[in-house]
Amino acid sequence: MFRFYFALFLVLTFFSCGSDDGPGYQEPYIPEPNEPAIDALTDTEMMDLTQKETFKYFWDFANSNSGAAKERYHPSNPTLNENVVTTGGTGFGLMAILVGIERGYVTKTEGAGRLNKILTFFQNADRFHGAWPHWIDGGTGHVIPFSTKDNGGDLVETAFLAQGLICVKEYFKNGSTDEKALSNLADVLWKGVEWHWYTQNKNALYWHWSPNYGFDINMKLSGYNETMIAYVLAAASPNYTITKTVYEEGWANNGSIVSSISQYGIPLVLNHAGGSNFGGPLFFSHYSFLGLNPKNLTDQYANYWNLVVNHTKINRQYCISNPKNYIDYAANCWGLTASYSRNSDGSIGYSAHSPVNDLGVISPTAAISSIAYTPSESLSAMHFFYQKKSKLLGVAGFYDAFSPQYNYWVADAYLAIDQGPEIIMIENYRTGLLWNLFMQNADVKLGLDKLGFNY
Repeated sequence: MFRFYFALFLVLTFFSCGSDDGPGYQEPYIPEPNEPAIDALTDTEMMDLTQKETFKYFWDFANSNSGAAKERYHPSNPTLNENVVTTGGTGFGLMAILVGIERGYVTKTEGAGRLNKILTFFQNADRFHGAWPHWIDGGTGHVIPFSTKDNGGDLVETAFLAQGLICVKEYFKNGSTDEKALSNLADVLWKGVEWHWYTQNKNALYWHWSPNYGFDINMKLSGYNETMIAYVLAAASPNYTITKTVYEEGWANNGSIVSSISQYGIPLVLNHAGGSNFGGPLFFSHYSFLGLNPKNLTDQYANYWNLVVNHTKINRQYCISNPKNYIDYAANCWGLTASYSRNSDGSIGYSAHSPVNDLGVISPTAAISSIAYTPSESLSAMHFFYQKKSKLLGVAGFYDAFSPQYNYWVADAYLAIDQGPEIIMIENYRTGLLWNLFMQNADVKLGLDKLGFNY
């Protein structure tokens, strides 16, 4: 399933980010033999810097009309696709703004004002049986087709937005009159999603619905991948809920989702979509768990903490083993996930990197966003990235991707869905902020209970 989804994104990325206006094809970087080391930061300073710089993506470089997150941002061409707003990335942005308030990057009043602007935009934007599209025009609120038939509701992007809305609801629910109104708006918006419509009256959720093409894409949400959060929220919905059977047959494939495979002596726990015996891209273990706390989360299929930790460790160990002998892959230079990419012929695009799709490209978000699962290993990678800051650190945090194999080629660009998990998961590691907000929501608890989770 994810292969099809990212193939579409890859085509569109090539179309909209060609050699004239995409991430630059930079001059080759050849390290000096005795390149001086940059003064190291403490772990606390490293996390502070990464969060503060990454926050700028969602604050300084947001879409000016809506306040929502742009799909991508290219510092070398800041007006490129400036009105392409991402639904899922904005959900991550809502959570990032809460972190920004807590960290003092903006005041609570400033943060609430921006959040109200974003939520008002989504209140008036195109919806399809309650679900928002993948891309929205930040100027008009109308759908921007992701592909020909993907011009309606996108349930997975909507789930990522809803995860953020629930955190906003909880954060402001006991505040001032204006804050309570913001909290209520967030609650109303996510509860308007008609999750049950997206079952097609079958025992599964389906990704897309179009007013022109209906369910023609017919992409079932089936795990293990990034779509687990959609089932949790669908079960949690008070007005448009699903049954446990939809989760069992749709997400878990009647139990066949359980895996007996191990790599490097580490159990995979669940079979990953795409059939990888080494686990899929690391975003599989990030997007659903920005709010949903995998600690102590179990059901009949998995211990989800073991699942996400093991997935991360296998990904890292693959980079250490480095079967393709790429330059600089190591214990402190690791992390394969979806990001911008550079191919061996020099062409630039987008790819869902993983051990079975290893192109020699490291995505900083992979290791950084895994910090809650592998703290020391992720911090080691962050310190390595920082030592290359003249190449890797830009105006909104670490750039999206780089390749030591190709003379430290860097995609000097950013994607909302990669920047968001970094600031959020660092905060979950430090304080548990987003995990605590999401998990305390009464509807979420009812949904987890309904699906048979212990948490």
